[in-house]
Amino acid sequence: MIYLDSAATTAVRREVLEAMWPYLTGDFGNPSSTHSLGERAADALAEARASVARSIGARASEVIFTSGGTEADNLAIKGIALATPRGRHIVTSPIEHEAVLESCDYLRRHHGFTVSLVGVGSDGLVDPDEFAALLTPDTTLATIMYANNEIGTVQPIAELAERARAAGVPLHSDAVQAAGWLTLNVAELGVDALTLSGHKLGAPKGIGALYVRGRVALEPVLHGGGQERGARSGTENVAGAVGLAVALQLAETTREADAARVSTLRDEFIAGVLQGVPDALLTGHATHRLPGLASFCFVGTSGEAVLLELERQGIVSSSGSACAAGSDEPSHVLVAVGYEPEVAQTAVRFTMGPGITDDEVREAAGAVVSAVRAVQGIAR
Repeated sequence: MIYLDSAATTAVRREVLEAMWPYLTGDFGNPSSTHSLGERAADALAEARASVARSIGARASEVIFTSGGTEADNLAIKGIALATPRGRHIVTSPIEHEAVLESCDYLRRHHGFTVSLVGVGSDGLVDPDEFAALLTPDTTLATIMYANNEIGTVQPIAELAERARAAGVPLHSDAVQAAGWLTLNVAELGVDALTLSGHKLGAPKGIGALYVRGRVALEPVLHGGGQERGARSGTENVAGAVGLAVALQLAETTREADAARVSTLRDEFIAGVLQGVPDALLTGHATHRLPGLASFCFVGTSGEAVLLELERQGIVSSSGSACAAGSDEPSHVLVAVGYEPEVAQTAVRFTMGPGITDDEVREAAGAVVSAVRAVQGIAR
């Protein structure tokens, strides 16, 4: 099997599992307990927090552990918006993950916020000038994802953050797909909040983190025992936090080399598919894209049929966001960048992990061409 669905999830790395194991077995204590087992868990949690902070260039006090990217997005958007005394206006883009769009819509429906969507080009890029034009004295928060999970387009986050800062507006960025491929240094990016998810980079599902700049006020979304310095109540997932810290550290150690190598393989894969399927449409930006992501619309085919044929040939991929799997609706991302709904439903997404090999990429490209031709032959 050749696995080309790393944007959906990744396998837990052995080093991560080994680091987690003690906190799933002998040192299983609750970090809020005052006995020795609890203290060892608390020490591990503190070190994990410090490690994540080092990986992104933040202070440990600015890192909040969550159950994953969705919770981190919810906490960032609702938490900052509800804690900020200025107006009730949010700026985002139409190609954000559902966790962002639904959080903004919740604030609109239940708290009287207005939401402005900055336009995106056919390549998925946000124009900084158009973004800046939407920021007003009433804007509470702006939230723009770092890299898109369906088409791979990488946004000019540092420039957007500079525009937001000039307007006095905090900027949150969902960096779930960027982790392991792009710099996460929050000082370089200039963001006020940043979302991470462990299972996209070799940590287990069920752990994530939110960076919130120290000066930014945050209203908790979960209420209870006051863990995470009151920002996120609930007994902390110590083993998960340790795993996320190790996975992030490992990814950062090899990030530049991995990104360069996989970008080359991605481009070879794209060239092979486009040569073999001349009417295929590559979605997203041609160059400003995630190293391991290539997504196509195969006009006149069924994306689901192509996926089934690929799996029969031993290639695992997806039609887009795993969160929308099983939906009959076309991708909101593809529709937002200008594809007709019937074309959007032909999309297939391929996402490579750092361990992908040259031979696997060549085999996968050939299988895609074969699968599309097979499905087109049946359709005719």
